[in-house]
Amino acid sequence: MANPSAVCNGHLHHHHHHQKQNNLLKCGLSKKNGITKGMKKNGVSNGTPYKKTFIEHFEQAPMYVAVFTFVGFAVGTIFGYLRDFMRAWGLEKRNIATERAQQKDFVPLYQDFENFYTRNLYLRIRDNWNRPICSVPGPQFDLMERVTDDYNWTFRFTGRTIKNVINMGSYNYLGFAETDVNALKTVTIELEKYGTGVCSTRQEMGTLDKHVELEKLVATFLGVEDAMVFGMGFATNSMNIPALVGKGCLILSDELNHTSLVLGARLSGATIRIFKHNNMQSLEKLLRDAIIYGQPRTHRAWRKIIILVEGIYSMEGSIVRLPEIVSLKNKYKAYLYLDEAHSIGAVGATGRGVVEYFGMSPDDIDVLMGTFTKSFGAAGGYIAGKKGLVDFLRTHSHSAVYATSMCPPVAEQIIRAMKCLMGLDGTTQGLQRVRQLEKNTRYFRRKLHEMGFIIYGNDDSPVVPLLLYMPGKIGAFARRMLERNIGVVVVGFPATPITESRARFCVSAAHTREMLDTVLNALDELGDFLHLKYSRYSKSAHPELYEESRLELED
Repeated sequence: MANPSAVCNGHLHHHHHHQKQNNLLKCGLSKKNGITKGMKKNGVSNGTPYKKTFIEHFEQAPMYVAVFTFVGFAVGTIFGYLRDFMRAWGLEKRNIATERAQQKDFVPLYQDFENFYTRNLYLRIRDNWNRPICSVPGPQFDLMERVTDDYNWTFRFTGRTIKNVINMGSYNYLGFAETDVNALKTVTIELEKYGTGVCSTRQEMGTLDKHVELEKLVATFLGVEDAMVFGMGFATNSMNIPALVGKGCLILSDELNHTSLVLGARLSGATIRIFKHNNMQSLEKLLRDAIIYGQPRTHRAWRKIIILVEGIYSMEGSIVRLPEIVSLKNKYKAYLYLDEAHSIGAVGATGRGVVEYFGMSPDDIDVLMGTFTKSFGAAGGYIAGKKGLVDFLRTHSHSAVYATSMCPPVAEQIIRAMKCLMGLDGTTQGLQRVRQLEKNTRYFRRKLHEMGFIIYGNDDSPVVPLLLYMPGKIGAFARRMLERNIGVVVVGFPATPITESRARFCVSAAHTREMLDTVLNALDELGDFLHLKYSRYSKSAHPELYEESRLELED
């Protein structure tokens, strides 16, 4: 884990550096980061790049919690080996996939150490994932009830539907995942006109007038020259990063970056180096070393250096320290790739993401990426920026060449939501949704702090991780919340560090105050029952300053 003083403020000297648009193609684009412990109040002094208070929370649990967490995993591991021994000797039924006798001398396909956890730990709480819902994932949803007769090896449906479960897990930040007939009128028209599928790639017969309209609207919304849309959000990262960088290039990646960014970086063939999460000293050291030493063995200069970061980190709820990163990338002449999957629509005065949140210009970012799967209640993603960049991707993007285009009704849903945010529908409903999300987020986070829970992330982030720590509490928490008609997402090792299992709440503008209060009351009761209120700091909406450090930045 990172040093408590690792996250810091910097002094930014405002010198603007302008490049020709084709520099991105000629020079190229140039975490596994530690989690800062304690609470930081950043950007409050004169001379910092932050125009408003920037508060993030990463409080460390008491030592006894970590000890009992490791003990819990140790006990589970011991009993897991015992059960594996019993299965091997036929004393317990073997339900898992096994090798055929004819393949006993082959390299095993199934018996690896990760499957040990799947067999003996994950299956104990498997009922808390993959629950099928049978309604729109709005602020409430309906859930198909299922039970297990063999300790979660298999499930059967009872035929009963659990109605009006409060949805605290979907990324429906602005509430555009809806079934209102009037709201979806234009989507219905496009469905009747175009049907459901395109059946071709963008480079062949898959570019429709709706795609052109959407791309122009996205470029206008973001304030950039051009944009290109793709049918899958995950592939927007994983299939476009390899088109921008390759062998002889250097990728500097935040340690908490999403798997799509990690996969894209690995597929590119570029050298990858990881910097600690939101840690400017760690990033600057890598940048400095890259300039001084160049490539390994040959010591030639890197063809391209690109920094990969996210706007909002989906498991931590933290917001990228964008002003400082832009300052560093300008100082060392690197490129910046910003993934706004969770931040576009969710932060900023008008929902234009972290660029607007920090009062910066889109021109400061070389590659703007985002998805439509969250705030816009649809599917797909986009890459935006200079026209030269987008034109290059239209020819070289694997997604454009091989992937099927976005279906027209989905494109229309995005257009509908984006026009609403921009006020082009003649209403202020979009702006009201953005403000309601901010209000709900701050209310929900403040109440959790006051109750004594440890939560991670920025005060303005609608992604709210609540730390559970001990593996036995993951299943107990999710099951008891569902008993109260509240659907939550719980996450544990290996998706998180072994001592930091958590529940992740996603706040929506569609949540009413009554819904949030219902959830908070349930959390208050469960927090006492399961002993989850680990916070040792003052239950206040204004946390104190702990171990703040500074970093001088120059262009």
